[in-house]
Amino acid sequence: MSRSSIMDRLEILADAAKYDASCASSGTAKRNSRDGRGLGSTEGMGICHAYAPDGRCISLLKLLLTNHCIFDCHYCINRKSSNVRRARFTPQEVVDLTLSFYRRNYIEGLFLSSGIVKSSSHTMEQLIEVARILREEHDFRGYIHLKTIPEADPELVAQAGLWADRVSINVELPTDAGLSRLAPDKNAATIEGAMGRLSGAITEAHDARKRFRKAPIFAPAGQSTQMIVGADGASDAQIVGKASTLYDRFALKRVYYSAFSPIPEASAVLPLRRPPLMREHRLYQSDWLMRFYGFAPQDVQQATEDDGMLPLDIDPKLAWALKFRDRFPVDLNRAPREAMLRVPGLGVKAVDAILAARRHRSIRLEDLARLSISVKKLRPFIVTDDWRPTLLLDRADLRARLAPPAQQMELFA
Repeated sequence: MSRSSIMDRLEILADAAKYDASCASSGTAKRNSRDGRGLGSTEGMGICHAYAPDGRCISLLKLLLTNHCIFDCHYCINRKSSNVRRARFTPQEVVDLTLSFYRRNYIEGLFLSSGIVKSSSHTMEQLIEVARILREEHDFRGYIHLKTIPEADPELVAQAGLWADRVSINVELPTDAGLSRLAPDKNAATIEGAMGRLSGAITEAHDARKRFRKAPIFAPAGQSTQMIVGADGASDAQIVGKASTLYDRFALKRVYYSAFSPIPEASAVLPLRRPPLMREHRLYQSDWLMRFYGFAPQDVQQATEDDGMLPLDIDPKLAWALKFRDRFPVDLNRAPREAMLRVPGLGVKAVDAILAARRHRSIRLEDLARLSISVKKLRPFIVTDDWRPTLLLDRADLRARLAPPAQQMELFA
């Protein structure tokens, strides 16, 4: 049987990598120059965009080493029983592709994951070999993100951190019960054990670098993870609790959420419909509240409805404020930063700007028009030099007044 061309395999393995959300694409309209007009294309296979902590947009070659897999996770399109086109790269082929893309200035780094072939340790060796060749033989100084395999030999997982900027291990699902039911080849204790060892190695390397200038660098961009939303019956309150535990135990840089998407020839144990994409968005907003706004996980969980789900029509911060109206209004000329960060419609930059401005003069309602997208959303929750909400905060229809107007639902959702 003839072997597929590089382009054919790139098409298969770049497409197979799109389900990994921990390296999000910016997304754009499709266009190319195949008709001979113009220059460039937005359809380059495997190129996605990630954002650095300082806001820089980094183009990455994102692909799988192979989509062959000996595991049979029900939610994965590359599972053993799935009838998809299969392909595989050798480590040297991934290295050549990375260097070719890099020299053409298409990318600044590599995001590499893989299905499991032969064994977890064998696959991990192949992933490490890609990073080693790039770093050691080509002195590649671009960004490398390696997905690591928790079932692999711990020494191999540790080696990944010596070559990669960022390492990640997917927890897959928010609950242990969901993992046992939908991914029978995986084990929560094994996954979290591997995450714990990586976290310890990152901390140890960081401390060593403070004492010894030439101590080895280990995953300087830290560790992240991803969980699938909507494939099992986990509520948003459970997901928020799980994410908070992961941040605390493993000092993660990010927890990514990926809304379950029905796949071709899906397993019968999976839901027939995908969860609303807005649910994924609300979870990211709650994640932001915990990381930058001083919300405890319990605060976000208190914003959920009786069924433990975050409301889809309003953001979690507004949902929390409507439940705890006794905490408002907040006087923007006197309140501490922590209280102002709880005001719906005020972001971190806006709060810092208010704090800087009120050293010199009193804050008035018109000042907020330059700092917030919606002054209407702010009015019930604040006091300024020329504004006090009086009975507005007590209105029974306040939620309806502040919720965005309803939109037409997706016809095929």
